Amino acid sequence: MFTKVLVANRGEIAVRVLRALRELGIASAAVYSEVDREALHVRHADEAFLIGEAPPAASYLNVDHILDAADRAGAEAIHPGYGFLAENADFARACAKSGFIFVGPPAEAIERMGDKLAARRAAVDAGAPVVPGTLSPASGPDEVRAFAAEHGYPIAIKASFGGGGRGLKVVRSEKELSEAFASAQRESQMAFGRDEVYLERYLEGARHIEAQILADQHGTVLFFGERDCTLQRRHQKLVEESPSPVVSPDVRRRLGEASVAIARQVGYTNAGTIETLLEADLERFYFMEMNTRLQVEHPVTELCADIDLAKWQIRIAAGEKLPFAQEDISPRGHAIECRINAEDPAKKFFPSPGRIGTYREPSGPGVRIDSGFGPDSEIPRSYDSLIAKLVVWAESRDEARARMARALDEYVIEGVKTTIPFHRMIMEHPRFAAGDISTSFVENELDLSGLAQPDAVATATAGTAGERVVTVEVGGKRFEVAVRGLGALAPVASSAARPAPPQADPKARAASTGVRETVRAPMQGTVVKTPVAVGDGVTAGELLIVLEAMKMENHITSPRDGTVVELHVSPGQNVETGASLATIE
Repeated sequence: MFTKVLVANRGEIAVRVLRALRELGIASAAVYSEVDREALHVRHADEAFLIGEAPPAASYLNVDHILDAADRAGAEAIHPGYGFLAENADFARACAKSGFIFVGPPAEAIERMGDKLAARRAAVDAGAPVVPGTLSPASGPDEVRAFAAEHGYPIAIKASFGGGGRGLKVVRSEKELSEAFASAQRESQMAFGRDEVYLERYLEGARHIEAQILADQHGTVLFFGERDCTLQRRHQKLVEESPSPVVSPDVRRRLGEASVAIARQVGYTNAGTIETLLEADLERFYFMEMNTRLQVEHPVTELCADIDLAKWQIRIAAGEKLPFAQEDISPRGHAIECRINAEDPAKKFFPSPGRIGTYREPSGPGVRIDSGFGPDSEIPRSYDSLIAKLVVWAESRDEARARMARALDEYVIEGVKTTIPFHRMIMEHPRFAAGDISTSFVENELDLSGLAQPDAVATATAGTAGERVVTVEVGGKRFEVAVRGLGALAPVASSAARPAPPQADPKARAASTGVRETVRAPMQGTVVKTPVAVGDGVTAGELLIVLEAMKMENHITSPRDGTVVELHVSPGQNVETGASLATIE
């Protein structure tokens, strides 16, 4: 067994792996960027090393800096977590060349399954069904048109070397095609360093089902049950559960057999996930891709199968054998995970980076929190929006839903907008309760525009001197009251001041009250594209600006019909929340 392991990641997954190392009695080293000096994962490690500036390319994607940190730490192995370099075959090879064990699959397996087209060919060779699509990168919009002519709309344009919903665009008509192709390439290049994309038939009404496998270096490959990850937005998961409420024993058996066969086909070892789409008939499933790493949603499998996947990743990397057979694996109960993101569900899940103020986690029977943040933590705009994973386990799905609703009520995160209100609503939604959803349910069937964030409790009001919240009792009943003019009594010290909303400059404010309207940035970000020019006529809902924030492209659209009379930004420009983007007359 190793004596020291370096964790080449950040946030909640770094904390998760560091905890596993501590329980195994293994010393740990963390890495951090300049904006993560006070991050929670740094405080959980035995030692930590600065690896660069905030942009991922300068820090968490910088192979030389990470290997140098591992060398200085005296580590024997490197755990990549998920995201960043976790599925980078060149990084796995660089680790081996520098004398470090890579806690993950062989570089050859990462390379084969990381290329989604090669992965599709491997699945076919293993006898697994695949979604109809191309087996080579698409050359351009003309090839997409030809594919649509053969298979019909909708079709999916997907990053050949990506995952997690990034670089994936669904095209439903000819007019969307060219922009969707270019956008998929941009997101893929930004997230994965490569812009190749391929095409698949998009399955309407399908469910997203994945299989957890674990394989040691001695020929054992095991299936630990399926996860249902159907509830998504922007093709990224919001809620995951195990087992799926709609997978039959026969489908579960076939899914397990296909997943094990694919893993054997590519000589896979360590933890991995086979992702599939289950048709609306709930009988036919198709291989989509393999994630050659630990998944974000792995805790639901851990709670049902009673296994610590992070520890077994480390043990397998050290050469240990899995001590059980397939017939020994019998998951029980039901687990649900909610991804708590710094996003505003009422505004199409726009990112909401910033500083957390008051932070209180839920607890109680069957409740688990995997978090990368705490009170007064900064959520940087340079990385993704995940704050924490709230996971519950219970004997039945209905009991798990009730437990999750209770835990969400207890969860307090102030200072940034979060997905908690969405999760609280979805736990009691009749369609979710019945298991009657598809991957398009959130975006096509829910109106979240009126979904409000919870009222702030016990936080100081920015710009108001001497105001604080105090507890009073009237007739024996408890109330919380905002009190002003307390003089020397300062606001509660542990609370973070809430920033004042962005104020328009007088010129823009005057314009907006007349025939002009200024469109403002809903979040910090980088302008990727301005598809309109001054003088262009636009209609309500037409794309004005493509703004990249927290690893995702966000489309800023026109609020009304009119003419673009001013463009205040250009591609490559960084903007703050509330910044003027364009003026429509």
